[in-house]
Amino acid sequence: METLTKSKWAIDPAHSEIQFKVKHLVISNVSGKFDKFEGTVLSSADDFSDAEIQFSADVDSINTGQPDRDNHLKSPDFFDLTNYPKLTFVSTGVSKKGDDEYTLSGNLTMHGVTKEVKLSVEYGGTTKDPWGNTKAGFEISGKINRKDYNLTWSAVTETGGLVVSDEIKLQLAVELAKQ
Repeated sequence: METLTKSKWAIDPAHSEIQFKVKHLVISNVSGKFDKFEGTVLSSADDFSDAEIQFSADVDSINTGQPDRDNHLKSPDFFDLTNYPKLTFVSTGVSKKGDDEYTLSGNLTMHGVTKEVKLSVEYGGTTKDPWGNTKAGFEISGKINRKDYNLTWSAVTETGGLVVSDEIKLQLAVELAKQ
């Protein structure tokens, strides 16, 4: 029986985006992203169906386009950068749903709390760039509840609505480079 060698891939940060959206005042979305992140994938299957994934993002790199809001998000009210400088994800499994669609399961750790999450993955394909490097692309989405991670800061408007919703939408565009 032949043992398949696992290829190592790394996230190409210049061609990837780690974004989130949260409802503000229940009427609009505020978007943000992490500017510094890294991740690796080990896989022997051409379609990444056996992928083992590790990912981390630097909380200090959170960017919503508003420095005051970013500083509030880094404070103990939310991410508590001093005590929890990174958020991490480690996969526990990949299941194929369709030709290029998967469910990615794993443990997301934020603010010192680890919870299992399931994310939808669309595999965009694999190709060689003009310099001969092998690249693979993915669109990843999901939802988490911030209160599951003890991100419980809240304020209420005059009419009783929440300033920040509990549900956070995750949207990742990831390009991997074969190492």
